[in-house]
Amino acid sequence: MAHPMPNDVSPDPRDHKVDPEEVNARNNFSMHAVFELALPLPAQEAERAAMARELEETIAELGVTVRGWYDVAGYRADADLMFWFLDESNDKLQDAYHAVLNSRLGAHLVPVWSIMSAHMTAEFNKPHLPACFGGWAPRAYAAVYPFVRSLEWYYLPKAKRSAMLAEHGRNGAGYLDVAVSTLATFALNDYEWSVTLESDDINRVMGVLRQQRDCEARLHVRQDTPFYTGKRMELAEWIQRQTTEK
Repeated sequence: MAHPMPNDVSPDPRDHKVDPEEVNARNNFSMHAVFELALPLPAQEAERAAMARELEETIAELGVTVRGWYDVAGYRADADLMFWFLDESNDKLQDAYHAVLNSRLGAHLVPVWSIMSAHMTAEFNKPHLPACFGGWAPRAYAAVYPFVRSLEWYYLPKAKRSAMLAEHGRNGAGYLDVAVSTLATFALNDYEWSVTLESDDINRVMGVLRQQRDCEARLHVRQDTPFYTGKRMELAEWIQRQTTEK
């Protein structure tokens, strides 16, 4: 799934250009983690606000980038909260994951799913960057899913794979406003890649997914679930939306 450099799409002031060579030269890790709210939160509003403030301060001290907190409730029955963190260090992302679970809020959460991933320089177009490391600001909605290529994909001639990926990019030309972050997950979990789609309009996320079903490269996907989708919001806002103790 392809996307252009941000300032080539629109004059959106949220986005900025980056140097692909600088990005490709450093480590760029990502972590999505999804949780279920297993226990109601405290009824006192001040205590709930303190939960958000303390966790945000802890994450800030670790120095990781918070791409977003997302309310994923209702899109699936098994999940309520998702975070998306970025850093040059996979260890710091793991520290942040532990910090969430060890927080006062974390005492009410149960892990559902998580995925560590990393930017790997594009095989056929080295300047091509994932949106999250390519200068794109977060959008209002995000949908993340893993995928695994067919067994024969990596055995195909490079020219054939390149042609299929080029077709895939052209096929999505009507959705260049959708920010796409395709990241590698080899050896980090059970998958090969993760994809995150971001847009201010959830219909655009749905549209590009449907559009890209019409490509030959789709024949070389063995797995592309689960999906976790939600609206981006401040952690304090998410907390205020949750069930509280009676």
